[in-house]
Amino acid sequence: MTTVASYDIHYLQYLAEDGTPVRKDLPDFAKDTDRLVALYKQMLLVRTFDTKAVALQRTGKLGTYASCLGHEAAHVGIGAALKPEDVFAPSYREYGAQFMRGVKPREVLMYWGGDERGNDFSGPKHDYPWCVPIGTQCLHAAGAALAFKLRGEARVALACVGDGGSSKTDTYAAINAAGAYGLPFVLCIVNNQWAISVPRRAQTGAKTLAQKGLAGGLHCLQVDGNDLIAVLDAVRTAVEQARNGEGGSVLELVTYRLSDHTTADDARRYRPDDEVKAAWEREPMKRLKAYLIGRKAWDEKQEEAWKAECGALVDAEVNAYLETPVQPIESIFDHLYADMPADLARQREQALAWEARK
Repeated sequence: MTTVASYDIHYLQYLAEDGTPVRKDLPDFAKDTDRLVALYKQMLLVRTFDTKAVALQRTGKLGTYASCLGHEAAHVGIGAALKPEDVFAPSYREYGAQFMRGVKPREVLMYWGGDERGNDFSGPKHDYPWCVPIGTQCLHAAGAALAFKLRGEARVALACVGDGGSSKTDTYAAINAAGAYGLPFVLCIVNNQWAISVPRRAQTGAKTLAQKGLAGGLHCLQVDGNDLIAVLDAVRTAVEQARNGEGGSVLELVTYRLSDHTTADDARRYRPDDEVKAAWEREPMKRLKAYLIGRKAWDEKQEEAWKAECGALVDAEVNAYLETPVQPIESIFDHLYADMPADLARQREQALAWEARK
């Protein structure tokens, strides 16, 4: 038989687990320690926020919350690679990227606190809201990318999906559309190894998740998702390729979910302790911190000072969330239709009547 096509999936990493470079050809931005410090500080702010949000849920001040613990490099790297005019289609835990695009922590808390006004967040109004249905945001991003191409706009649409979500038909359809129409589309598969309680090895036979873009004709790359330098380099390259009409990409960012899937989950029931312990040795904060200390760009005194500042910043956002007035009961109905159907109008009247009896 004749081979008609063959492919390789490459792996990108710049920093080892202990923060030492594994390659000599670091990208130019990695030589700018001031920029790396700013990104590390952003990662630490996200982790501080995440810890506080979990505590709020545990004390009954927040609804079910999806933690981003362990994803800081992946999310901040994505946020740093996008331009304001680009479109970001998140799933439901990419807070690091969204904070860099202007979303306020208080808005994240409002959303998980059951107030849909949180989804009308600050930042670019063309970004998509949080998407709890798995994979549908990939189609949203592909649709935006199609609009950019039709209009001749130098803009890119980027979507995030998890390892489990990468097996959804929505994801495959978005990949196929991006390849068939030559769209400025980038898909970041944040492979945190667990789709709730289903391990990555049980939900697909693919050797990598990056290769899922091959059938669509997209550029494919597997990236160390705990290496901020590798993530930023890979996403920035993919975004600019797409912007320049050189094709879309599928990037697999290999990381680990250090937390429960959400606060409604107990990962101790299905994950072995030694696996989680090993993952903590590879986590992104420790790695970048070690690199910066080695470059004499960061030290423990700066770390403690920034942690204290992060705590104050997050506390201010928490207070703003807690002090936000609750919406009246009729708001459930008032923003669904321009012209309210008769059955909903009757339900609205009933809800107001019940509220008046309290």
